Amino acid sequence: MNEIFLMKLGEIVLKGQNKRQFENTLRQNVRRRMKPYGEFDVYIMQSTVYVEPMNEDCDVDGAWEACHYIFGVVSLCRCRACEKTMESIFQAAETYLGEELDCAKSFKVESKRSDKSFPLTSIGISQAIGGQLAEAHPHLRVDVHNPEYTVYVEVRDLAAYVHGPAEPGAGGLPTGVGGRAAVLLSGGIDSPVAAYMIAKRGVEIECVHFFSYPYTSEQAKEKVLELARLVTRYCGRMTVDIVGFTQIQEAIRDNCPEEYFTLIMRRFMMRISERIARDHGCKCLVTGENLGQVASQTMEAMGVTGAVVDLPIFTPLIGMDKEEIVRIARKIGTLETSILPYEDCCTVFTPKHPKTKPNRKEVEKVESVLDVEALIAQALENTEKVMVRYDEQETGN
Repeated sequence: MNEIFLMKLGEIVLKGQNKRQFENTLRQNVRRRMKPYGEFDVYIMQSTVYVEPMNEDCDVDGAWEACHYIFGVVSLCRCRACEKTMESIFQAAETYLGEELDCAKSFKVESKRSDKSFPLTSIGISQAIGGQLAEAHPHLRVDVHNPEYTVYVEVRDLAAYVHGPAEPGAGGLPTGVGGRAAVLLSGGIDSPVAAYMIAKRGVEIECVHFFSYPYTSEQAKEKVLELARLVTRYCGRMTVDIVGFTQIQEAIRDNCPEEYFTLIMRRFMMRISERIARDHGCKCLVTGENLGQVASQTMEAMGVTGAVVDLPIFTPLIGMDKEEIVRIARKIGTLETSILPYEDCCTVFTPKHPKTKPNRKEVEKVESVLDVEALIAQALENTEKVMVRYDEQETGN
């Protein structure tokens, strides 16, 4: 029989009557991820996703790598399927895992018998297969407590499966079960991590980026698109709306007191993001704000900037330490791109002494000198839509 992937479900197993909906969405996501690598049969049984290559033309290694980034899977393993007989199980273990056993000093066999009609119990399977493998590899010492290598045997409904230790999956919930959100994506470390964190809860994401040419460069825009591309490795393709923000920032600079620059700028960002979010069918906004990290991320400041929108604002990083955020950024592969020295619009016209505890009415009074609706309309008209995915990039207007 062919090599096959077994992908164990995460918290989906805790769902009630809607469990089937979660499983169907996950199965569709896996099928879509497998398409670039050939023809695979994908099905779910006993809280496990089976991914089976259907012919020798499949890129099994590429598909295996892609499976690590599918939300909804808690662990996964490559295994050899075989007939449900002790002879077949031993032969599968010997041919599939023999090289690993040759490199180990101690081992054990751990079995799970889901098919209760199989004549031996789980313990009986482990003892029998363990004894045969010990004879075939005389240097190996059996250690049931701290083995250097573990052989796993699973006797399931359709076949028996032999594999080595499982690898961690992406966790979370399948993309698409949690609705849709618009993420305010800057070129920094935090917002890509926030996008990843909300996507991990099964949320489809679209991104909004504010671009202030010539104060920010084309390299800065490309940096943000690369960050979006890296996130799509987990969540699938997305649209990035790149909003021309220069005129708004210049209007704020020319008409408002310096200490309010950042606050008013972020109020505009929220208004524009909400309108783009509604166009995409998004039910919330997501930011990379982290309480107390910068002047605009105090409780008072976030209250003032969030007051201009009706959609809920989610802040997945709100209580994290910076070290925690950096650790996640490194894990998902965005850190090196985030620290490239291309500034985004948040660094344009930064006040020397920003308001950290603003009063909402004061901010509204300062902002009243601006033609808010006209500036928003102009920015939305000057918005570029870029479709991004991990393995390619398409641009459209």
